Amino acid sequence: MKALIYTAAAAIMLSLPAIAFAQQNNGPVTRAQVRAELAALIAVGYNPNDWVNYPENIQAAEQRLAAKRAAEGQ
Repeated sequence: MKALIYTAAAAIMLSLPAIAFAQQNNGPVTRAQVRAELAALIAVGYNPNDWVNYPENIQAAEQRLAAKRAAEGQ
């Protein structure tokens, strides 16, 4: 029984990276896409000039943008 549990756990752990990579977009990102994403982040309150609180500000803006897109059904 223990061997079955270990085998199942190993199989799940080995398949997780494949699942994570399956959701990535492997195509190149265009300049227009980057500018559109930045404009959308600015629209929800991100300030690109605030480098003091950089990681927290962009993460909060990305969460607000994701919530806005989810509410709009995008």
